[in-house]
Amino acid sequence: MAAVMRLVNRSTLKPKMGHQCLAFSCSAAVAKAVGGSASKNLPERVKIVEVGPRDGLQNEKTIVPAETKIHLIDMLSDSGLPVIEATSFVSPKWVPQMADQVEVMKGISRKPGVSYPVLTPNLKGFQAAVKAGATEVAIFGAASELFSKKNINCSVDESLQRFEEVMKAAKEANVPVRGYVSCVLGCPYEGKVAPGKVAHVAKRLYSMGCYEISLGDTIGVGTPGGMTEMLEAVSREVPVSALAVHCHDTYGQALANILIALQMGISVVDSSVAGLGGCPYAQGASGNVATEDVVYMMHGLGIHTGVDLSKLMDAGAFICRSLNRKTNSKVAQATCKL
Repeated sequence: MAAVMRLVNRSTLKPKMGHQCLAFSCSAAVAKAVGGSASKNLPERVKIVEVGPRDGLQNEKTIVPAETKIHLIDMLSDSGLPVIEATSFVSPKWVPQMADQVEVMKGISRKPGVSYPVLTPNLKGFQAAVKAGATEVAIFGAASELFSKKNINCSVDESLQRFEEVMKAAKEANVPVRGYVSCVLGCPYEGKVAPGKVAHVAKRLYSMGCYEISLGDTIGVGTPGGMTEMLEAVSREVPVSALAVHCHDTYGQALANILIALQMGISVVDSSVAGLGGCPYAQGASGNVATEDVVYMMHGLGIHTGVDLSKLMDAGAFICRSLNRKTNSKVAQATCKL
């Protein structure tokens, strides 16, 4: 790898606030330590799509108050993140954590230039989202037949057909739609998923009109080899410029997989502040890769993100205190005595 991150002197990272992790006095040293220049085969700029408020919090068993979610989103907006997935317009019966979606959408302080997409699984959800002020939505499909049948009780093709009415309504309302493909590197029921299946679903979503396709390693079993093989197959059907990766860190492979994606031309990465979210198919395992860790790596490679790492860590500390838990971010753990 042409760009190599310099080692950080531990003494420069010692926080000045004892056991507390609020002001992140070490952030300046961190920023200086990770300086570098990207190699020619890496993008100069990467768009980070923050999914913590939706994909991260929906995994929490205890209901998080709407005001906490709103404050988290506002802090994330202030950190410079360009896209923050705010909530999900699904039935509260299935996802009780997202029952306050309207209150959240109406309560956040929208920052100019920042997108706040919401997940809408069907036409009813789309209509409710638009009514609540959503200006961008997302739909999700799966590359695994068994995963699709066990989770939404229909085949992959049937699920894609259901999205047609959402896409039609979105086009009429001039609302951009992002597409998700889950289980791109493995399925809890089928095991390894053929790259051709992923390419098929991604192509269908792109053909429908999704401006961007996020490829999700839902259970975090993928490795750089599998990521390479999958992206090669998908990029033959969908332009690389319209692809994103959504990596879970269940087996500790997320950053390695993201680096491979960057080297293959991907310039959009999904992540979750403080590593919010888990993997329901691996007890006790971590889920989404932490946004702090992704940003730290990007900055170390000289890749521009527009994100202020110090403010991002403040947001991570806030939500972790609110949830009474430790952060899953290695960067936050390394720079503070948690």
